[in-house]
Amino acid sequence: MQTNERVLRLQGASNFRDLGGYHGHGGRPLRWRRLFRSDHLGGLTEPDRAALVALGVKRTFDFRGTQERAAEPYALPGVAQHALSIEPTVVQRMAEIACAGAALTAERAAELMCELYQRLAVDQAHRFAEWFAHLLDDDAPLVFHCTAGKDRTGVAAALLLIALGVPRDVVERDYLLSNDCYRPHTPRGELPGDVLNVLWTVRASFLHTALAAIDGAAGGMQAYLTQRLRLSPAARQRLAELYLEPAPR
Repeated sequence: MQTNERVLRLQGASNFRDLGGYHGHGGRPLRWRRLFRSDHLGGLTEPDRAALVALGVKRTFDFRGTQERAAEPYALPGVAQHALSIEPTVVQRMAEIACAGAALTAERAAELMCELYQRLAVDQAHRFAEWFAHLLDDDAPLVFHCTAGKDRTGVAAALLLIALGVPRDVVERDYLLSNDCYRPHTPRGELPGDVLNVLWTVRASFLHTALAAIDGAAGGMQAYLTQRLRLSPAARQRLAELYLEPAPR
């Protein structure tokens, strides 16, 4: 396994990626093998677990809801698990639409996804703040994930990269990598194929909705980082010290 390999091929998780190498504040790259994002870890095989041991993973952060965690639990010896529950809402909204007798189209599904991303940025900032508090504790290698590793995890990754000074076009490219990596773990059910394609992929417009909600608020991104995510300038400096390579001497 190369030290700068971004997408790590596991048997039981398809969207397991390293955030290392992206250039942040002052052109300093993120450290490799410290920050991993993934879909859920409930399907890991024994070789997968051995791979995580070899990577030195010491902690995981699980953004799945309570029932999601119960349905696909996992245990990794020597790894501390932290539940940061963000309950899924899109399936519930789809059920409400169906009960109202309305047709669920790809366009409506895309609207629901944009609504989700806006709520993630605005209503779930406290969960991301809690996560950042853990990140500031130490730099032990970690995995953060949800079920598919693309929506809740995608917003978390975007906020982390932005906080570390990674340009937004690079943030977006990382976000869109889920379309190349993610394989659904669960049966696709009876929804139309075009609707499923919206639900199981990511679009730049989804992430733009989350960031626009932040940018449009009073103070924009800087105020959001400071006030909503509780990342003071000193905290952001520590974040950089922990997760960016040292500046050249």
